[in-house]
Parts: sequence; C-alpha cells; structure tokens
Amino acid sequence: MVQRVALLTNFIPPYRLPLYKAIADRVENFQVFISTEMEPNRQWQPNWEDLNVTVQNNITLKRTWQHPHGFAEDLYVHIPYDTIWTLGQYQPDVVISGELGLRSVQAAVYRKLTPQSKLILWATISEYSEQGRGKFREKLRQMLVPQAEAILVNGKSGGRYIHQFGISPQQIFAAPYTTDISPFLAVPLSRTEPNAYRLLYVGQLVERKGIAPFLSALARWGGANPERRVEFWIVGEGPLRDTLEKMLMPSNVAVKFLGSVAYADLPEIYRQGGVFVFPTLADEWGVVVNEAMAAGLPVLGSLYSQAVEELVVDGVTGWTFRPDRQDELLAALDRVFSTPPDSLERIRVKDREQIQYLTPEFVADRVLEAINYVSQKHRP
Repeated sequence: MVQRVALLTNFIPPYRLPLYKAIADRVENFQVFISTEMEPNRQWQPNWEDLNVTVQNNITLKRTWQHPHGFAEDLYVHIPYDTIWTLGQYQPDVVISGELGLRSVQAAVYRKLTPQSKLILWATISEYSEQGRGKFREKLRQMLVPQAEAILVNGKSGGRYIHQFGISPQQIFAAPYTTDISPFLAVPLSRTEPNAYRLLYVGQLVERKGIAPFLSALARWGGANPERRVEFWIVGEGPLRDTLEKMLMPSNVAVKFLGSVAYADLPEIYRQGGVFVFPTLADEWGVVVNEAMAAGLPVLGSLYSQAVEELVVDGVTGWTFRPDRQDELLAALDRVFSTPPDSLERIRVKDREQIQYLTPEFVADRVLEAINYVSQKHRP
C-alpha cells in the first residue's frame, strides 16, 4: 500500500467506477475530486458507491469542436477553480490529473508550491481525438506536459501524441480504458440466426460517432444485396436521433432504435446482438469495444477508435475500416455477411480470449506502476 493519492477528473461514468475502486484498493488513501456530478448530455445517474469523492467548485463552459473529419460536437469545459486550495487541504503525495487543460494547470501549480508532491497527467487522448482542438490547447499542452513526472495514456496512439512534447518513453504508462467485464463474459457465446448477423451499436447519437455515414453505407449495401435481410439495433440517445430515424433504408434493412438502456442491462442487449458496429470518426478509446468483445461479438470497427486499433485484429476478431472511406466500409460489410456461421463462432471465441486480461485490476496495476515510478524517482 502506498501514500495519499488525489485523482482530479470531470465526473465518474459507471464504466469507470470499477477501475477507481481497484486503484483505491492499492493505495493507502485515495480521494477523487470531480468537477460535476454528471454532464447534462449523459443519461447515467451519479453513483460512487463507497469511493471517497468530493465535488469541487466549478465553472462549466460550452464550446464547439470542429474536427477535420467533418463533424462538429458541443463539449463541456470544466474549470474547477478551487483545485489548488482543495489539494492544499488534502495534501496528497501524488496528484493524478485527468485531461490536459486548466484543471491540470492548477495541479501543476500545486506541484510547484509543494515540491515534495508528484504530478501524473492522465491523458485520455488519441491522435485522432486531438485533431481540430485549436492552437491555444496545443500551446497549453506544450507548456503543461513537461511539468509532469509521468503520463498515463490509453494506448499507442496516445503515447505517440504525448511523445512529441519531449516526454521520454520511461515516463509514459499505458492504462487502457476498462470496465468490469464479468457481466459481459457471462453472456453465452453461441448465437442462432437472425441474432448471429444482427448489427448492434451502443453509444451516443452524435455526429462524432459516425452513425449517419454508416447508415448511408448500409442503405447502399442493402440496395445492392436485396436478397439479404439485415437488422441493425441502435442503443442510445442524442441530438441526431430524429435525423437518423428519418433516413430512408431499403426494404430489406430494418433499423430499430431502443433508446437509452441502463448500464446494468447492457449485457442482455449484447446477448441479442451478433456483430458490434463502432463507426466513430474520432474516439480516444471506446469502452463499448471491450464490452462487445467480452460478450463475444465480432467488432466491425473504425480505425479512428483507439480501442479498435489496439484490440481488433482484422479478419481475426472483427473487421476494420476507415469511416471516411465508404469503399472500405462497403467491403467490410461484404466480409461480415459473407462469413459463414461456424467462422463467426470461432471469431466469438477469439474475441473473448483477446479481452479477458483487460480488467480494472490489470489497469489499476499499470496506474500503480506510474505512482511507484514518480514516488521513487527524482524529477527528470
């Protein structure tokens, strides 16, 4: 067990809670400081169980993110303005600050004011998710990142992004997104038709997730293959729902909107799906890929998701494509629907084997490695 650790983050989504609890099991005193109980565009109810959580005094600003891949998305920027005072009250040995914005700037100031403390930045980013962020953020990160003794990243793409700021590989620790996959591992692997080929999406209905371009491609594929009946279930809510529901589809393609589903009920949804669809235009990870693979669903996924890049082996555990290349997506759909049922069964087994290691305990151990590193090393 080690020291006092403070984690600064926006809020606690349900899939993140098991990881934070696993970290709390590994340190002597672990306190989470959040900017808001929950963001207004999320359907989840705040739930921290027995985790030590403090809600900071915070100002929230709304800005629009214009991405080179052609989508726009409203983002919430949280400025917990009492961070330095709050950390001074708690007096942590190690501060782990999520995001690379003004919250982390304050954490770096606290690090300067208390030289005995150490700073770890948790950069939940990818090269694609950082495009179109603006010059101010780039300059801010050039100043901020070298102030940390260690950086936590989701995967290789995040590591490549951070390395450009002069951070040595020894300071970068991979801590992929994870969740408690045991309920998804309990889902039976076998599927019968039509479930075996039923497409499933779980997530927000926003432009960034690429659902509209995917539906356009699916309509085109369905029109070119009228003998094949296709079902596509969509779970989630968002501002695009009305637009998506009005999209014209050929008669052999049935799209069903299930709306918002409680997180605890998702394993049952995955049980009824056959192939998981993740056509995102930019995602720092995509924990739904973890869930789908644990439930035995082959993933038809975008390479602009770091989870797909890290976890999905094309033709082995799923099929990959670039969502801004419709020819690649159409070819991937061809491969999905031409895969024999027995081959799909083998892919399901591979999916589950591939993801079983990625538990909250595994990632918490990677976080602990970073904590031990900064605790035992002098400032680089």
